[in-house]
Amino acid sequence: MSIAEDVRVLDRLRSRQVATRERLYEINGEPSELILEKHTTYLTPLLEEFIMAAPFFMIATSDAAGNCDVSPKGDPASSVRILDARTLVVPDRPGNRRVDGHRNILENPHIGLIFVVPAVEETVRVNGRAFLTDDPELLESMQVQGKTPKLATVVEVDEAYVHCSRSFLRAGLWKAETWPDPDTIPTIGAMMAEQKGWEPPDESQGKRQEEYRKHLY
Repeated sequence: MSIAEDVRVLDRLRSRQVATRERLYEINGEPSELILEKHTTYLTPLLEEFIMAAPFFMIATSDAAGNCDVSPKGDPASSVRILDARTLVVPDRPGNRRVDGHRNILENPHIGLIFVVPAVEETVRVNGRAFLTDDPELLESMQVQGKTPKLATVVEVDEAYVHCSRSFLRAGLWKAETWPDPDTIPTIGAMMAEQKGWEPPDESQGKRQEEYRKHLY
């Protein structure tokens, strides 16, 4: 498709932009009162149990201008600390030091999390306000493999609720027979090289041999 054709398509799509809540509900239908009110402002015991079982979750933040970031996080189950029904703590682990989410929290405390448990299609979502802490006592209690995190994110819960399994069922996420061969998927090194115009990496010894895999904590 040419640039001119791209522009025409974008213009057509913008001409059909859905820009009001009324139009949105006209298309999708009105949510039931039960769905609108399904959240609580605190973690119930079963929500806490689900969160403690989740080794993987995603954190969404945005800066003061509304520029968004979503970051995947992973740790052994029970690594997220629940201080009380309205407060949870996420330890920070070594990464690439971009700290996109942390920088966002400094400007805008609003945060969203989705917790995922392997082989379970439902998820738990938490929205709230966050701040960063370097409290030594807390951080030492969140060690993994003898490594103490340098920071933790404290989340004060505004909303907590469950999300149904439709997205996972549509994706077939936990059905191994639907999974692609990893060697057919571009590697992080290849994608970065393409973005920057670098020479493609040497993958003759196999894909996904990145050095970072050896240093998780």
